[in-house]
Amino acid sequence: MGNTATPKKKKVGKVLLMILLVIAVLIGALAGFIAYNASENMKVMNRTLDYGMHTLNNAANVNELDAGEYSEIKMYGVMKFDVRQYEVEELGNLSVMKVNMGFMQMVSYIITPYEKDMPMLSMDFMYILGNRKAYAEFYDLTADKDAPEYAAVMDSIREFESRYSDLEDIATEPAWYDDLLTVVLHKAGKKQDDDKIREMFADAIRTYMEEASGLELLDDEAAAEKLDITQEYCDDLVEKGGVSTDVFKKQLGEEKTKDFFNKVLFGTELYK
Repeated sequence: MGNTATPKKKKVGKVLLMILLVIAVLIGALAGFIAYNASENMKVMNRTLDYGMHTLNNAANVNELDAGEYSEIKMYGVMKFDVRQYEVEELGNLSVMKVNMGFMQMVSYIITPYEKDMPMLSMDFMYILGNRKAYAEFYDLTADKDAPEYAAVMDSIREFESRYSDLEDIATEPAWYDDLLTVVLHKAGKKQDDDKIREMFADAIRTYMEEASGLELLDDEAAAEKLDITQEYCDDLVEKGGVSTDVFKKQLGEEKTKDFFNKVLFGTELYK
């Protein structure tokens, strides 16, 4: 009996080893697949961002600022956010945040105006293997959204929205700040839509800056009021939360998140 048991154990051992080898090969293949897609997606994302920044630089003087301790934000030990901050002359603050999470790459781009009565523009572009998500949101951080000049700005931005109606719409969950949103694009695409999504990014910036160029600078009183409205939004965002905000609050804590938002992401501290 001892002689018959040994070959069986050896056979089981060989089968188990074969299974483990197959699993290791599959894991390696999956890791290689994710790494390859991440590399390709980063190239596409960077080209999209460069195209958008080129469009912005053609429309205004843009000066990079020192984001200080927030230039690099690490979370969960593996997520590293690369953060850049800029001053767009005669307009306001720009923050650009990139992250590569392996299976997903993302860039966040926020123009927060303080010197002209424009909406805040917040855009997020996500590259998830072969899938894409593209968000462009315009926030009415203004004292009077029915004012003729502001209404004319938003009419032009609605025309921008209609140019991308062929991209698939994404349903999103209701949020407390929905009443601040006038124009919203939540779009989905595939790799073959990369050129369209890149154009959407640059077109949003182009349209936005063209409208801003036609507005007069706010006087001190109006600029102070716009700053107060924007600061209230920032405070509410930290207090009431949001999908991205909740991630920062969990990792950085509420006070540090508020400091990051005020100094860099929305730049309210720069205009006080």
